[in-house]
Amino acid sequence: MASGVTGILTSSSPDMASPDVARRAWPQWLALGVGMIALAVGSIVTAVVWDAAGARLLLGALGLFLAVRGVLLLRGAGSGAMSAAVAARARSLGAVAVGGGAAALVVAVASGAAAARVLLVGVPLFLLLAAASLLSRPGAARRGGQALLVWAVLVTGLLVVTGIAQGWGRAAEVATVVAALALAVLAVPLLVAAAGLRSVAAQPAPAPAPAPARPAACAGCACGAGGCGA
Repeated sequence: MASGVTGILTSSSPDMASPDVARRAWPQWLALGVGMIALAVGSIVTAVVWDAAGARLLLGALGLFLAVRGVLLLRGAGSGAMSAAVAARARSLGAVAVGGGAAALVVAVASGAAAARVLLVGVPLFLLLAAASLLSRPGAARRGGQALLVWAVLVTGLLVVTGIAQGWGRAAEVATVVAALALAVLAVPLLVAAAGLRSVAAQPAPAPAPAPARPAACAGCACGAGGCGA
């Protein structure tokens, strides 16, 4: 699940090591990271002031982003610019993103209570699946999965206790805040990546390779016939 979300964000991205590509890409990554943090803050403030409106704002914005990103992935997969394997992966991720994003957008527009319930169920489920995905990887990713699993268990327990003690409406508000905080945390790697791309974009373009030197007595007349040796 975590790798799927990362793929939705990055699939079909060009080679970021090129200064020309990095020069075009870093403002987009920066804007996406800042937008995610702004959405997280806005959702928390709205949830505090206006109950389920925060859940509608958060779920609707996420659904719109996923739907648009899915359409871009599907267009990229059909452009012929990708290899067959990458195109198949982009097509699969794009279809999932379009379907899930459209469903989330419909729920957010239709009902604030339904949007809150979706976040109440979806937040702990997403955290648990993301932790399981990271645990299957070696090294630092596995340690991150262990930390995320602990966080997922704590969040799930908090939501259950809140729902039993104060009602499931209150638990849905807590789930909205947790989802907004998770969105803000996910924005941090994007901002770090934008900074890295900006440093790559600042590098000067490599100088063209010099042409091979010709002998001093060569006028170039024999080059078309195979060189002076001919």
